[in-house]
Amino acid sequence: MFPEPWAAEAFAMTVHLHERGRFGWGEWAKTLSAELHKPGRAADGSDYFDCWVAALSALLAKLGVADAAVILDLQKSWQRAAEATPHGKPIELANDPLR
Repeated sequence: MFPEPWAAEAFAMTVHLHERGRFGWGEWAKTLSAELHKPGRAADGSDYFDCWVAALSALLAKLGVADAAVILDLQKSWQRAAEATPHGKPIELANDPLR
């Protein structure tokens, strides 16, 4: 069902936040739908979970749960960590050379 472990984690995080009352399913569906229908998204749906994470980030920022700039900085840090991690090794945030 999930293409990568991070997609399952994003799904679980969304369910957890909903269960804790951070947002309703209607609000979530509206936010995800808006992200899925942005220009430039993959017509075949191959970027579905990228949209999912973008929607979750946007909703958390909108609700004041997380700061959008902090989310973006953390995403960039994970990307740098992934690029700096040797093949076959676990990606850890500590691998970000700028941390």
